[in-house]
Amino acid sequence: MTPPEPRGGRLAAEGRLPEQRVALVDLLDRLLAGGVVVTGDVVLSISGIDLVRISLRALLVSVREGDAVDGGMRHDRAD
Repeated sequence: MTPPEPRGGRLAAEGRLPEQRVALVDLLDRLLAGGVVVTGDVVLSISGIDLVRISLRALLVSVREGDAVDGGMRHDRAD
């Protein structure tokens, strides 16, 4: 009996995945550094009649202390 192929082994061999593993924290840091938009729709209906529709849109980004934005205007602190 041969051991099972590691997860993603075939994709890594094809060059579609990096060979080294990436920690989830590092992946989230890379995603949030560029920004991620999350969208979704929720529809509540009874007997095929839509009663409530909620559209959700969220922008997730990481914020550093030096990149503070106040009222849409970026300002540098003069401390």
